[in-house]
Amino acid sequence: MISGLDHDALQKRLLKVIPALYAEGYTLFLCGGALGFDTLAAQAVLQCRERCPGMKLKMVLPCREQSRLWNKKDQAIYQELLQHADEAIWLSDAYYQGCMMMRNKYLVEHSSLCVCYYINKKGGTSFTVAYALYQDLNIINLALPEK
Repeated sequence: MISGLDHDALQKRLLKVIPALYAEGYTLFLCGGALGFDTLAAQAVLQCRERCPGMKLKMVLPCREQSRLWNKKDQAIYQELLQHADEAIWLSDAYYQGCMMMRNKYLVEHSSLCVCYYINKKGGTSFTVAYALYQDLNIINLALPEK
């Protein structure tokens, strides 16, 4: 998870990076719908979309049960994101071992750039960043200090 201090700083960076990418011609933003960074990024895209004509948010979700075990607050935020997204696709109806990895592969294979918050050398984000590098995507890691 992202700590409170990191959360606020990350939210500010997303609100700078997303319009900058839009200015470079990026208009479709894919999001995996997970708790933490994915949620913040999707919220930032929706906020930026108000002043960036043609910007779209596409939610790419591993399964329809993704939020089933989340607390009520997180489920409500998730439902709000789905309601305001331009498109949502579910890669599976039910959870199965590996569905999150399939979602991550889909995100990389349908992207030309990876914006992430990468601090841990293991887990889903690590796999996704490694796969994005393998696919020759540029990486914008918002966990690194600003230049």
